[in-house]
Amino acid sequence: MNIKTNDKTIRLRYIRVLEKFLTRTISLIKKDNFDLDLYKKAVEKNYQELKKTPSIELYNEYPKALKSTVQYILDTLQDHTKDFANEKNCILKNANLLEKLKNNNRYKKDKHKKRKFNDGY
Repeated sequence: MNIKTNDKTIRLRYIRVLEKFLTRTISLIKKDNFDLDLYKKAVEKNYQELKKTPSIELYNEYPKALKSTVQYILDTLQDHTKDFANEKNCILKNANLLEKLKNNNRYKKDKHKKRKFNDGY
C-alpha cells in the first residue's frame, strides 16, 4: 500500500512541477516587454528545478500533452530564429490547446437529458 501511494505522490509532484514550469514560461512570453535573453535565463533556471524531480512515466492524455509541451519549449529554446516571433506564437498556441484539453472534462454538455432515464412508465 505504501509503495502505491508513493508512486502517486511522485507522479503528482512531477505533474505539478511540469505545470509550474509551463505557467512560468507562458507568463514570461506574454509580457509586453519580452526580452529573449531574460527569457532564456529564466527558462534555464526553471529547468534546473524541473531536473531535480524524478521523471516518471505518464499515461493520461493531459499529462502526456503537458510533458510534450514542456519538451517543445525546451527544444525551441535550443533551435530558434533571431526574432523568436514564430516560436513564441507556436508555444502560446500549444499552451492554449493544453488548457483546452485540461478543461475539456469539466464542461461537458449533457445532450438529450430527457432521454437519459426511461424506466418504462
